[in-house]
Amino acid sequence: MSLNEVHISSLVVHCTPHHLDEVKTQIEQFDNAEIYGESPEGKIVVVLETENQGFITDTIETINNLPNVLSTALVYHQIETGLDENDSKNNNTGTQYSQTEGEV
Repeated sequence: MSLNEVHISSLVVHCTPHHLDEVKTQIEQFDNAEIYGESPEGKIVVVLETENQGFITDTIETINNLPNVLSTALVYHQIETGLDENDSKNNNTGTQYSQTEGEV
């Protein structure tokens, strides 16, 4: 069951503005971590995609303990299971019928 599970999380990391580039470089070294945005005030949006929740909590703690990081906050966490089955069933029926009904 856990092999078919994907955890998607987003974090906001707040660091000292002067060290923004340095902290971004350190975050980019983490497996499964991507930076999706930043602000000149030292805020960084990070997205994690993992197979288990333990990696998320460990990564948050590690990022929070980096030099010049002021805080790290989990903003979003979603668990996807059985992506192949549910995705194909949901997308193939509803969209096609809605378009046909709208055109008639």
